Amino acid sequence: MQFKPRNLRPIAEMVVGNLDHKWFHYRTSSYITRFFEECELDYAHDGTSRVPWTEAVLAELLDDPQTSPHQLPERFATVLRTLMDKREAQEGDNDRSLALAALNVPLMREGFEGYYGEDSMFYVRHIETRTVSAPVNLYRPFTPPELEKRNLLIAYLDRCSEDELIEEVLLPIFRHLGYQRITSVGHKDKALEYGKDVWMRFKLPTEHTIYFGIQVKKGKLDSAGTTKGSNANVAEIYQQVLMMLGHEVFDSDTNRKALVDHAFIVAGGEITKAARNWLGGVLDKSQRSQILFMDREHILNLYIGHRLNLPAAAMPKRVDPWFTEGDEVPF
Repeated sequence: MQFKPRNLRPIAEMVVGNLDHKWFHYRTSSYITRFFEECELDYAHDGTSRVPWTEAVLAELLDDPQTSPHQLPERFATVLRTLMDKREAQEGDNDRSLALAALNVPLMREGFEGYYGEDSMFYVRHIETRTVSAPVNLYRPFTPPELEKRNLLIAYLDRCSEDELIEEVLLPIFRHLGYQRITSVGHKDKALEYGKDVWMRFKLPTEHTIYFGIQVKKGKLDSAGTTKGSNANVAEIYQQVLMMLGHEVFDSDTNRKALVDHAFIVAGGEITKAARNWLGGVLDKSQRSQILFMDREHILNLYIGHRLNLPAAAMPKRVDPWFTEGDEVPF
């Protein structure tokens, strides 16, 4: 990833605190070195002109071939996060809104925007895809607003259909994570399903492409002898997984057929340990290595950890205090 010089240079000037950027700390040579130490980066200013030296460092941090085109490299995002720490506010800009507006000028020209989250931490996201450039810890303690969002999503998972689980929850997650050519087979045309509800591809940094099939069940997946209520029997999944792994998908972008490399088994509820063990026991070694599980807890952690927007149907209904049901709306 590269930024245009006219966009990278202002960011370098903000890091060193040139007089044109009064909402940022002025940093001499030693303080520039200390700044990068706070970012846990091994860069020491060599005494040359501050702005060109910092600009070269930032260009090096941006040059990370393993980064998604919709995300900033982690080390570059860390520099911006340290730069925009609210504890570094200057007089006249206590909430750092003026510093944020200044930084967003070059960032938005590159298709990104900075913002402060509910935790008052600084984040950068891609404007078009809303992908956040931040290391994601799926198992960190959630903030109260995140817990409220999590509870809303749980309530939605309890009442949504299987197709809604796929279209409104799973597909946004996989798109956000960088999967490509995501194709939902749906349940209208069973003849074309071949054991999978969704197939997609993922391009590795080496330019190799691997294909994934997804089998989705709305409720709990267990190892009971028969399917009970919304619980699905893992023996049903076994047959569908065999079909999925044995049937080719046609990728119209490359105009060729390809076998599914890995199969996701996704449940809107719990996937019991007994179900995982049973499926692992009946599949051979090569097939076992192709199976990936995703249950409700994993879905929730992904959704909240990556700060995805809730489906519209999961949002709480707003009640107008001035009207009650049955009242006529005035025009």
